[in-house]
Amino acid sequence: MTDETNKNGTEAAAPEEIVKATGPEAAEKPEAGASAAGPDPLELAKAESADLRDKYLRLAAEMDNLRRRTERDVKDAKSYSVAGFARDMLAVSDNLRRALEAIPAEARESGDAGLTALIEGVEMTERSMLAALERHGVKQLDPTGQRFDPNFHQAMFEVPNPEVPNNTVVQVVQAGYTIGERVLRPAMVGVAKGGPKIVAAESETPAA
Repeated sequence: MTDETNKNGTEAAAPEEIVKATGPEAAEKPEAGASAAGPDPLELAKAESADLRDKYLRLAAEMDNLRRRTERDVKDAKSYSVAGFARDMLAVSDNLRRALEAIPAEARESGDAGLTALIEGVEMTERSMLAALERHGVKQLDPTGQRFDPNFHQAMFEVPNPEVPNNTVVQVVQAGYTIGERVLRPAMVGVAKGGPKIVAAESETPAA
C-alpha cells in the first residue's frame, strides 16, 4: 500500500510540476519577446506620414517652379517673337531715313510742290512704321548727352570736346532700339574725349 501511495503521489506531483512549468508566466515570455523584437506600428505610421509629407512638399515646390518658368517662357515668347521681323523693318526704316537725308537742302528750300509732297510722304511712312514697331514693344534709343553704355551703345569714333564729361555721347550715327528689356540693335554713337571724368563728377555729393 505504501508503494501504491508513493507511486500515486509521484504521479500526482508530476502534472502539478508540469502546470507550474507551463503556467501563465511561462506562456507570456515568448509573446513579450516577440513584441520587443517587432516594430511599433505607430512609429511605422509616423515615419510613413513624414515621408509622404516630404514628397508632397517637394512635388508642390516643383509644380510652383514649373508654373513660374512656364509663365516666364510665355511672356518672353510674346515679347520677343517679333524680334526678327522688327530687325528687318528697322533696315527698311533706315533706308527711308537715308533717302530723306540724301535730298539736298537747296531742293528742300526750292518749294517744289511735287518734291515737298514726296518728302512728306516718306516722312509719314517712316513715322508710321516706327509707331507700329513701338506698339509691339520696340523703342528707339536717344542716348545723346548720356554716358556711354556698352550694353546699349556702340562707339564708332571719339570727338575731342573738353566742355563735356569724358565718354559722353555727343553724336548718334545710327539710332538704336530695344525690344522689351533686350537690345534689338545698339546705337552707333560718337563719344566725347578730353573732358572731365564722369566718375569724378558723380562722386561729388551736394552740400547739406
